Amino acid sequence: MARRRVVITGLGAVSSLGLDLPTTWDRILRGESGAGLITKFDTSKHTTKFACEVWGWDPEKYFARPEAKKLDRYTQYYIVAADEAMKSAGFDVTKIDPTRAGCILGTGIGGIHEIEASKVLQLERGADRISPFFVPKMMANAVAGQAAIRFGLQGTCYVTSSACASSSHAIGLALRTIQWGEADLMLTGGSEAATTELGLGGFCSLRALSTRNDDPKRASRPFDRDRDGFVMGEGGAALVLEELEHAKKRGATILAEVLGFGSTDDASHITAPNETGDGPSRAIRQALVDAGVGPESVQYVNAHGTSTELNDKIETLAIKKVFLDHAKKLAVSSTKSMVGHLLGASGAIELAVTALSIARGQVHATINYENPDPACDLDYVPNTARDMRIEHAISNSLGFGGHNTCLLLGRFRG
Repeated sequence: MARRRVVITGLGAVSSLGLDLPTTWDRILRGESGAGLITKFDTSKHTTKFACEVWGWDPEKYFARPEAKKLDRYTQYYIVAADEAMKSAGFDVTKIDPTRAGCILGTGIGGIHEIEASKVLQLERGADRISPFFVPKMMANAVAGQAAIRFGLQGTCYVTSSACASSSHAIGLALRTIQWGEADLMLTGGSEAATTELGLGGFCSLRALSTRNDDPKRASRPFDRDRDGFVMGEGGAALVLEELEHAKKRGATILAEVLGFGSTDDASHITAPNETGDGPSRAIRQALVDAGVGPESVQYVNAHGTSTELNDKIETLAIKKVFLDHAKKLAVSSTKSMVGHLLGASGAIELAVTALSIARGQVHATINYENPDPACDLDYVPNTARDMRIEHAISNSLGFGGHNTCLLLGRFRG
């Protein structure tokens, strides 16, 4: 059977820059930072005191109170993003075959809010006071199960967890599910809400976070010489992937085509990327081969771009190893410079942004790029968004555990 074509027909997002994708996208194009001092808990004993929170979140705007109490915050973020994505795709869910529609999502950590709150409850009031909703809220697969229930998706449904590559793996597997003929429609993406006392404390102990507490909005500075760590972000992003003929039959608006996926592992270190750049470069090559696209046909790279010393240098090296002289002609930018690092959800929001870049002919900047690093010598679209026509773009995600993924999108051609 010939491999089926897969397109993106719906997008949604919740981020520190907005509670929907249009607001997030507009502020990204303006080069705004979503970082600020953390408001959700006391950070006096943390070395980093800021993050890209989802500001102004009120679950009761979206869920009845009894429903909200059954959903951890990471699930809430995704459901709101998925509602937006399904609406933007123009779906009447009663008119699709539910057995041909599924849901594959990514999260790196899952329901840490519920875990922390329940542990405090247990210590203060005893184990018999733990809510019966504890397990259904905190389990990592809850987000996929809840999305399937909400939209009546009866096809394959599960969660991938591979740290910062989680939602990119989910999208790649959703792509394969449609290509292999197992579904006509897949809801995918991911969510994360790990800006908690324990979550922040763990990354502080790793010394992975920026400590620019006096100037949070300038703290995330991918590829800049003076970067000192990443900025934690939170939120969710949803994408509707659809088999091409299925989308055309119902007159869907097609934003971009998903052409290729690559996935590798460094097998080197649990938190540090391999300094050869071999793992991510192989993932990029796999995506190019999978798509049948030559390196010279790519115009844009949405980089993993964490603003950490090793990651930015090694991702730059990997891009140069694959694209050779063409690397200097690529526009490369980091969404994390504005929304922070959404951990397991980062690949989802970054691919959503990449799809919009293709559809609208605009590439966002890498903000806070002030002092070039000699080891990072590509065109990072510094500080100002750019109008450009994109035929093909890649989005990279690199996660703890040595996980490397690359997704390749193309301008839709009927």
